Amino acid sequence: MHPILGQPRRLPLYLLAWIPLGAILLYLLISLGGLTFIEGLALTVPLCLIYAFVCLSAWYSCRATPLETSGFWRLTLTHVTAAVLVSSAWVLMARRLAIALSNLDKFRGLDQRFPRIYPLLLGSGVLLYLLAVALCYVLLSDEASREAEKREVEARVLARESELKALKTQVNPHFIFNCLNSISALTSSDPAKAREMCVLLADFLRKTLGLGEKSLVPLCDELALTHSYLSVEQIRFGSRLKLEEKTEPGVMECLVPPLLLQPLVENAVAHGISNLTEGGWIHIDIRQRAPAGLSVQIENNFDPETPRRRGAGIGLKNVQQRLATSYGDRAAFHVQTDGDRFVVSLDLPAEKSE
Repeated sequence: MHPILGQPRRLPLYLLAWIPLGAILLYLLISLGGLTFIEGLALTVPLCLIYAFVCLSAWYSCRATPLETSGFWRLTLTHVTAAVLVSSAWVLMARRLAIALSNLDKFRGLDQRFPRIYPLLLGSGVLLYLLAVALCYVLLSDEASREAEKREVEARVLARESELKALKTQVNPHFIFNCLNSISALTSSDPAKAREMCVLLADFLRKTLGLGEKSLVPLCDELALTHSYLSVEQIRFGSRLKLEEKTEPGVMECLVPPLLLQPLVENAVAHGISNLTEGGWIHIDIRQRAPAGLSVQIENNFDPETPRRRGAGIGLKNVQQRLATSYGDRAAFHVQTDGDRFVVSLDLPAEKSE
């Protein structure tokens, strides 16, 4: 589509740009062509208006001869030939206009004085057309730049989506590995609880598949998934696993990346509570943060003297990478220990669905 005709805002600006060009042509017709002001104005206004639309055709010849791939002589021959032909047609149009105006008393004899301005109009027409060619090449360059920028943005979005999908796929295998170990431990000591745990695990995985396909989910759904996970682990730990949860009103509608909190709670269970003979606790605190943020804090107790197990921290690293990919500098991830307390803090934008 033509960049000027296809955008209504550009056409008035393009026509306004012809006002100073028309004024220059009027001055030349009066000073060099010997025409009066009224005669020059009567010729300049309709001729410039018509030629402004005629010069729009330069867009198509410019697209047919791009600067990057066309040689110098091809460019010169194409556009100079087009300029001469279009300008000649414009001069013939001007001559017919002069003949028509000469029938009026104010313009008597204009057709006889027209040959004196013939070279002036021809040269002006060539220059004006070549100016239009230069404008078209600028527009083509701008269009190519926009297309390249659009492709770059699309490539970044695709890369971001691919990275997020890759990170999501790490969540389920990591969790299933831990759950299968739990079920394996229960099969010999309490087969009934092992069967119950399998049923709860299946329910959790169904919810995981539903949420994992989305880019953002309401916080209430993410918390429901976390509770489903804890119900699985509750079979294993019983009263040894205690949960305390505080959420401010209004935060449940905030959107968060799916499978964001569950890996953090899983980390608290796997590397904290599971190593405590007397059991432990998990505190989840979610509140709004001014001016438009969401603060999530997950705290648990652990045994500082327990050796660090191989693979520890995979879930935390996964969440940190997903936050960085989803929000960039708008989100923060902090981990700290204080004696036998392990605290994970998240700060992210409080986005809500429209």
